[in-house]
Amino acid sequence: MAEITAALVKNLREKTGAGMMDCKKALVDSEGDIEIAVDWLRAKGLSAAAKKAGRIASEGLIGVAIKGGAGALVEVNSETDFVARNDAFQAFVRTVAGLALESGNDLDALKESPYPGTDRNVTEELTNLIATIGENMSIRRIEVIEVGEGAISSYIHNAVADDLGKIGVLVALESGADAGKLDAIGKQIAMHVAASKPQAVSKEGLEPAVIERERNFLAEQARESGKPEDIIEKMLEGRMRKFYEDVCLLEQTFVIDGETKVEKVLESAAKDAGGPIQVANFGLFVLGEGIEKKEEDFAAEVAAMSGS
Repeated sequence: MAEITAALVKNLREKTGAGMMDCKKALVDSEGDIEIAVDWLRAKGLSAAAKKAGRIASEGLIGVAIKGGAGALVEVNSETDFVARNDAFQAFVRTVAGLALESGNDLDALKESPYPGTDRNVTEELTNLIATIGENMSIRRIEVIEVGEGAISSYIHNAVADDLGKIGVLVALESGADAGKLDAIGKQIAMHVAASKPQAVSKEGLEPAVIERERNFLAEQARESGKPEDIIEKMLEGRMRKFYEDVCLLEQTFVIDGETKVEKVLESAAKDAGGPIQVANFGLFVLGEGIEKKEEDFAAEVAAMSGS
């Protein structure tokens, strides 16, 4: 029997896009003949995944998982919204979110993690799912947040099932207060994050480059008024304050009551819960954010198909 080397398996993977374990099985079954192995994978429908790899995948689901003092967000993309209602796809996203709690913020480590109930890893299971469902898919990103003492709360917007939807939020509250009361205020803060999309907990959490860019932009804008530099500096202070109110969680107006700053909401909640409450961190994923979606021109497509 021919020796099935790592190089041979790699070669077959590059040719077909199939998972490592599937490639190894194909080579064993074909006694090392790579062309027969390709046909073996085609017969199983596994090499079809490679043909789908170039398609834009901007739909899919955001998944959330929480265990103890850790929470994970994961975005798994598909080509169409229809796949988001597929039970197998939902089970995959939910499982991957759970595995992310173990891999931390290392996407490559997550992809190499063994997939429960199979002899495949996560990447290979995804390849298998692509071949089964017939759409390109990808694990786009993960984020894991942790808290030492306190609670992790979540919110899913446009949920299609438990812990799966179009927008996912995690909020880490650091506190020794009552866990039930922490989770209640945490869920409200998570809902606020989904609606207001802050960039950081406070201005101290903003990247210096972000602050500098905004300050330079507002300064140029103010100078166009022709006012003296000392007046411009005062204008700039007010405009930067407004900027922080727009992008910093604690400075934002709480969407649930429309009038109180989030920082004050937490102070009030702390009195009720019996201890100080701080937002240690938060995570926000919006499905497909930043992905350039293909614009379909059906009239042009029909014309091209008809040869006109």
